[in-house]
Amino acid sequence: MTARIGVVTFPGSLDDRDSRRAIRLAGAEPVALWHKDKDLKQVDAVVLCGGFSYGDYLRAGAIARFSPVMDTVIDQARAGLPVLGICNGFQILTEAHLLPGAMLGNDHLHFICRDQKLRVENADTAWTTDYSAGQEIHIPLKNMDGRYVADEYTLDKLEAEGRVAFRYVDFNPNGSLRDIAGITNEAGNVVGLMPHPEHAVEPLIGTGRTDGLPFFTSILKKLVNA
Repeated sequence: MTARIGVVTFPGSLDDRDSRRAIRLAGAEPVALWHKDKDLKQVDAVVLCGGFSYGDYLRAGAIARFSPVMDTVIDQARAGLPVLGICNGFQILTEAHLLPGAMLGNDHLHFICRDQKLRVENADTAWTTDYSAGQEIHIPLKNMDGRYVADEYTLDKLEAEGRVAFRYVDFNPNGSLRDIAGITNEAGNVVGLMPHPEHAVEPLIGTGRTDGLPFFTSILKKLVNA
């Protein structure tokens, strides 16, 4: 049976179609999920895509966190459902307290869009097993509120437990503390990052590389081998 991976669309989502295409290219079946629908349609994993849900009013992700679909996502994520939050999806995951910390405005106060070098710090999560720890990859980045922050205790805990999944290399594009680009929860089933792997899955788009595709092949292999 083909693995089914849901992609949630909120008002203001931009990259839901791109995420579904990346899932299809990896060999899984993408399933469109609507923010008002609590039914996840029996998917095996969920992607919270990038964009500007609800126009980023209040805070980026703050309103989307209370969408009906998130009640089910939160419950099932805590029960082990793999969830990937990309950019705005990462912001939603922090607002939903599935991941610690918060996302603030970029330290330079400007929107940024660039190809970004990352280092894979944790290749053992549900979404990163097709990478190697220490591997450097190039993934497109585009955000206004991409600065990851947390208190020192939380940052030290993330470092000690190996829960920093990705780190910015050579250039910190938004002032994220400790160059953190992405993190994971304790169980490794929930991952959030600011860069956009769905834009790096084909040679003709994004960076011209396929460095983002292993996110989607990683979860496919986990689901198939489960």
